[in-house]
Amino acid sequence: MKCPYCSYKEDKVVDSRSTAEESAVRRRRECLKCGKRFTTYEYIEEVSLMVIKKDGRREPFDRKKVLAGIIRACEKRPISIEKMEEIVIQVERSIQKKSDREVSASRIGELVMERLKNLDDVAYVRFASVYRQFKDVGQFMVELKDILGKDKKPLSAAGRKRQRR
Repeated sequence: MKCPYCSYKEDKVVDSRSTAEESAVRRRRECLKCGKRFTTYEYIEEVSLMVIKKDGRREPFDRKKVLAGIIRACEKRPISIEKMEEIVIQVERSIQKKSDREVSASRIGELVMERLKNLDDVAYVRFASVYRQFKDVGQFMVELKDILGKDKKPLSAAGRKRQRR
């Protein structure tokens, strides 16, 4: 394994464990030259999935692309990279459970949005705004109102007093 910091090719495994869904092995490694630590993931090689794009093109499923979109949506949010990688694993497993070896890009986007919505509202709205390509502020506001409507809880008497101030 090549060190991402100094490109040295020898390291030692410091810690090794399965991910939550046991679909990958997470390994903490330490470079034998510079001493810096980094994480690698080991996955079972599955039959390749093909993604059907909006324009009809087909391309191999690329977990790195999905992760990159999630990372952008979660930027400056209190969400660990492990949580983001877990979303990718969940989405990939959900797709693989179906017997089809082809999946639409829109289905992948919907699966990611479902998980982000449960994790962080801001990350969800960011991802949705790019994924759904909101044409104007009105579409964006509809999505925000949906989220805000779910968060509204009846206020207690003390809460109503604070709100009036």
